[in-house]
Amino acid sequence: MSTHTASPPAIREADERLIRLTDSARTKVRDLIARERDARYLRVGISGGGCNGLSYKLKFVSDARRGDILVRSDDVQVLVDSKSALYLKGTVLDYSHAMIAGGFEFSNPNAKASCSCGESFSI
Repeated sequence: MSTHTASPPAIREADERLIRLTDSARTKVRDLIARERDARYLRVGISGGGCNGLSYKLKFVSDARRGDILVRSDDVQVLVDSKSALYLKGTVLDYSHAMIAGGFEFSNPNAKASCSCGESFSI
């Protein structure tokens, strides 16, 4: 009787030129992953929608998908799908503890315009 084990998804690694986390963002991601059940990675992506046409998406996940790109920022592992990577190259992810407008903040050199909340942009 043969048993078949699934092979891990084919992912490739990139350096922080794709997406860089500041010290503050890395610390917050570590804290949130520790609270999430079974989370190993922060998935950063882009989807259609928002005030300017494209929105940033953050999600904690336990597994990579085929075609994902892995970026290691110290001990924090970030996954980006290949389509989103085209729009995120060079982005810096920061975290602000400010009471008003605090949270994760994206600084994306590819964005031509972004909304005042910073959660959507256009290329």
